[in-house]
Amino acid sequence: MSGPSREPGDLPAVLVEAFADRHFHGNGAAVVRLDAPADDAWMQSLARSLNQSETAFLLRRGDQWLLRWFTPQCEVPLCGHATLGALLALGHWGDVTAGQPIWFHTRSGPLPVQLDAGASRRGSLELPSSGLRPSPVPGDLETLLAEHLATAAEAFWTSPLGYVVALLPAAASLAGPLPLAPLLQGDLRNGLVLMQPAGIAAAGEQVGGEIPDYRLRFFAPGLGIDEDPVTGSAHALVAPWWMERLGRRRVVGWQCSDRPGGMVCEGSSSGMIRLIGTGHLLWDGFLRTAPPPWDASSSPGSDAAERARRSWDSLLPPG
Repeated sequence: MSGPSREPGDLPAVLVEAFADRHFHGNGAAVVRLDAPADDAWMQSLARSLNQSETAFLLRRGDQWLLRWFTPQCEVPLCGHATLGALLALGHWGDVTAGQPIWFHTRSGPLPVQLDAGASRRGSLELPSSGLRPSPVPGDLETLLAEHLATAAEAFWTSPLGYVVALLPAAASLAGPLPLAPLLQGDLRNGLVLMQPAGIAAAGEQVGGEIPDYRLRFFAPGLGIDEDPVTGSAHALVAPWWMERLGRRRVVGWQCSDRPGGMVCEGSSSGMIRLIGTGHLLWDGFLRTAPPPWDASSSPGSDAAERARRSWDSLLPPG
C-alpha cells in the first residue's frame, strides 16, 4: 500500500521522540512546516489537538528558518526538545545538510543548530542559559519534598527563565512515581526542576554510552505540562552549575521521568550551552488542515493577515 500523497493545503508534519536513544522514550515533539505565516489562535488550536509537550512550527523566509513552540495551553519562549525535533524534521525532509550549521530565529533569539554528519538521528543545538539566583527554599516546597520524597532541598534557586530549581541529595529517590504537579502553587507551577548528583547509574541510564553526571525531573502545570519527560531548556539552565561544581566544560544530564532520556551539555564560545542528543521519527505525513489563507490574493490588507505576518516577522533579525 502506498503512503499518503500531499494534496493542496496539506502541511508536512512529523512526530519526533527527542533526546532518546530508542523508541518510546524521550520527549515527543510534533513539528509542522508552514507554507505561510499562521496566526497564533490556529497554531494554539493545533497544538492542543496534537497534545504533545510542545508542537514546533517552522516557516522559511528566504534563506532564514523561523521557529515557534506551543504547549497545549500557551506559546513558550524557549524549548529544547522541540528544537532538536525541528532540526531532525528538516533533515528528514532534506532541507538541511548534515555537518552544516544553520540558525533558527526564535523568541529567544537566533539558535545555532547542526545535524551530525556521522549520524542522521543526532544533532546539536545551542540554548541560552539565564543563570541561577540563590533563594530560600519555599515552605510549601519543603513540605512537598518531605511528604513525597522523604528528603529536604540542599539548595534552591530562581531564574530569569521563570523556572525554579531545587538540589536534592544523591540518596533521594528521584525516579519513580512523583505526582507533584497538582500540588504545586505560585511560581512553582511555571517550571520546577528537581536535580541531584547521579551517583551510581541505574540500568539504562546512558547517553550515547556515557554515564550521566546528574539527574533531574521537571514539572510545569502552569504551562499545561504536568511533567515534561526530557527538557532541554532545563538542562541548559542547570548545566553551567554542574560544570562549575565538577570542574569540567562538558557534563551529561539524565531525566528520570517515565519516558527517560538525556543529553550531553557543553559550554560554547557563543556563551550559550550546546546540547547534543539523538531522536527518533515516530510518524510522518501531512496534516489535512491548514491555517486560514493569509496570502494577499485571498485576503488583501486584512487585519488578521497583518497580525500573523507581524507576529512571525518579529523573529527576524534587524535589517
